[in-house]
Order: sequence, then structure tokens, then C-alpha cells
Amino acid sequence: MQEPSLLEALTFDGAGLIPAIAVDHASDSVLMVAWMNRSAVTQTVDTGIAHYFSRSRQKLWKKGESSGHTQEVISIHLDCDGDVLLLRVKQTGGIACHTGRVSCFYRQLVDGRWTETEPPIKDPAEIYPNE
Repeated sequence: MQEPSLLEALTFDGAGLIPAIAVDHASDSVLMVAWMNRSAVTQTVDTGIAHYFSRSRQKLWKKGESSGHTQEVISIHLDCDGDVLLLRVKQTGGIACHTGRVSCFYRQLVDGRWTETEPPIKDPAEIYPNE
């Protein structure tokens, strides 16, 4: 039996998207969760740099195209159901979140309240001066 091709093995949702979890390859920290369409998956594989699909902007984007905080892909993993990707990445500049933080997961539920547990490394206005 022949193994399915790259895209045939993936289960995209009704909008043609699959969730992708980016994990820092050195620290194992979850950096972010984003969405990929078929084009984002193939461009990520072809270039070795993470590409995602923005649901809000309805467009493909290369991680770091505005900020310079790219994600070099070390490896790509597929879950058992074929409907979630995990990207082990080397995060350029140490900032994955558009808020200027290492990770998008900087809030923790403490005593019933969301508490910021990680300060910004850089002011987003400095990262995105034209936005």
C-alpha cells in the first residue's frame, strides 16, 4: 500500500484549514497556534519557513514578514487523526506573539482571573511601526 502524499494525509476543515501549533524546538514551549491552508503547508515545506493563513485577513502570510520574527521549521508532525499539525521551530528574535512576547500564551488563570505571566520583550509599536 502506498503512503498518502503530503496533502492527502491532512484533514482540512470545511474552510480548507488545519490548525498548526508552533513549538520552540529548544525549550519545548508552545509559541502560538495558527491556521494553515494547502498553500501555507506547501510553502512551509518548500521554504523551511513557517507560512500560515490569516482568517481575519483571509490571506496567506509568512511568519515574520512584517516583524522579522520568522520561524525556521526544524520538523513537522501530524497527529493521529491527521487534523492538527505541530511545527517544531527556531523562532528568530525570540518573539512569536504580535504583542511583543515570546509566546502567545502569556496569560494564566489564577484565582479565577486572567493574569499576565510574561511581559513584552519589545513594544509592538516598535515591531510594527506602519500599522
